[in-house]
Amino acid sequence: MKKPCILVAGGGTGGHVFPAVAVATAMLALADVEPVFFGTARGIEARVVPALGFRLELLDVGPMKGGGPARAVRGGVLAAMATGRALRRVRELAPRAVLGVGGYASGPVTLAAALLGIPVTVLEPNSVVGLANKLVAPFVKRAYLGWKDAEGSFRPDACRVHGVPLRHGFGPCPYVPGATRRILVMGGSQGAAALNERMPAACARLAAMRGLQDLHIVHQAGRDRDEAVRADYAFAAVKGVTVTPFIDDVVRAIEAADLVVARAGAGTLAEITAIGRAAVLVPFPHAADDHQARNAEALAKAGGAACIRQGAADPVRLATEIARLLVDDAARIAMADASRACGKPAAATDVAADLLALAGIALRPRGATNGAARHHDAAPEVR
Repeated sequence: MKKPCILVAGGGTGGHVFPAVAVATAMLALADVEPVFFGTARGIEARVVPALGFRLELLDVGPMKGGGPARAVRGGVLAAMATGRALRRVRELAPRAVLGVGGYASGPVTLAAALLGIPVTVLEPNSVVGLANKLVAPFVKRAYLGWKDAEGSFRPDACRVHGVPLRHGFGPCPYVPGATRRILVMGGSQGAAALNERMPAACARLAAMRGLQDLHIVHQAGRDRDEAVRADYAFAAVKGVTVTPFIDDVVRAIEAADLVVARAGAGTLAEITAIGRAAVLVPFPHAADDHQARNAEALAKAGGAACIRQGAADPVRLATEIARLLVDDAARIAMADASRACGKPAAATDVAADLLALAGIALRPRGATNGAARHHDAAPEVR
C-alpha cells in the first residue's frame, strides 16, 4: 500500500534545509509517511537531502531581489515556469499537505498546492518573515514559527510558535562555571569573515587582562579558511586555541562553552538556546531584511545574549563585552538560564505531530517503529 505523502518545499541555505530535514525525520519517527522534498540544484539541499535518503525533486528557480529590474524580471519568469511544473508534479504526487520552508523553490510549490486545494503550511524560523512565506501567508493553514515576533504576518488561528526544529541530540544542559574559561566561536560552515578577522586580536586583548590568562578558545572558521585564522592567532601570540573548519559535534561544543560568540541565524540561536549558554552575537549585516539583527535583538531582550552590530564589533569592543561576561559567573549563569528558557528542543516533533494531524495521517502506536527514522537521524554537519 502506498504511503501518504507530504511535500517539503524550499531550501538554499542550511537555515532552510536543516529544520526541514529535522521535521521530515520526526515525521518518519511518528508515522508511516513519505516526505518528498522540492528544491533547486544550486541549494545545499541538492547535496544534503539525497545523502540522507530522502527523495528530492528539482525546480529551476532563481532570486528576484537584490539585482535590480533585470533580476526581478528573470526571477519572475523562472518562478512562473516553475509554478507550472510544480502544478503538474503536485497533482501527480497528490500529497496530503505541503510544508514550505522558505527559499526559491518554496513559493512555486506552495502556490501550486494552494491552487489545487491541498493544505499549505509554512515553517518560518526567523523573527522576520521571508519573501516566499509572505507571498503564501493568506493561504496557509499553519504557520510554524521560531519567534512570536513573526505572528503578525499570518492569521492568528494559523500560528504555532513551536521554535526552530533541530536534529536529535539537542536538549537543556545546566551551566556550571569551571576554572577554565572556554570561548566557542561559531561562524558557520563558510565561516564569518568579521569574526575570523577580529577575534584573534580580541582574544589577544583578553589574554592580557587580569584573571583571564587561562582561556581556551574553539574557533569554527569555515571551510578553507582555518589556516589563515590559525596563523592570525599565532601572530597575536594567543595560546590555548583550537581552530577548525567545522565542528563535528556541535552539541558537545556548546555544552562545554562558558560563552558562545556567533552570528545570529535562526538555526544557530536555536542550538544555543536549546542547550542554554551565554552568548555574544554579531549579526550578519547583509541578511535579508536584516533578520539576523532582529533574531539577536529578540534573544537579547529576553536576557539570553548580548548583541553587537558588526560595524561596532571591533576587537576592542568584542574584548570588552566578552571580558565583562567572563569575569562575572553570576551574569553568565543568569544569561544561560534566560537562553535556555527561550529554547524549544522538541520543536521538530511538535511541528511534525501537528502537521501529520492536519494532513489526516495517523500516528504510529507509541513505541512502534518501521526503522525508517534511524536511517535519517545523522544529518551531515554543514552549518
